[in-house]
Amino acid sequence: MANKVKTILIADDEEDLRLLVLVTLENPAYEIVTAVDGLSALHAIHSRPPDLLILDWMMPGLNGYQVVDRLRQNSQTAGIPVVMLTARDERDSREEAQGLGLAGFLVKPFSPLELIHKVREVLA
Repeated sequence: MANKVKTILIADDEEDLRLLVLVTLENPAYEIVTAVDGLSALHAIHSRPPDLLILDWMMPGLNGYQVVDRLRQNSQTAGIPVVMLTARDERDSREEAQGLGLAGFLVKPFSPLELIHKVREVLA
């Protein structure tokens, strides 16, 4: 029996970072969808819930924290695993992120291998 292709949504306002994550995760086992901000990420999620959301913390409009908060308030999206990407490495940020029930937290700049490992771990 073949494994189902997993959908990964990458939401980041920085085009270079979206492209880096997309290229890093390029694999026939994944269908990659992208969003340029929190609001477009929510629209994409409600159209077709992904198996994993890779989300930037700091974005214009709705930031990553707000996006996750909205997802967790909706029973249909509450279980979507989220890996948060951030340039913020302060202890408060990590504690705040842990309160969101994230599947992972990667500090920019992160290693592509670290990203691949985290994605495989979450989707396993």
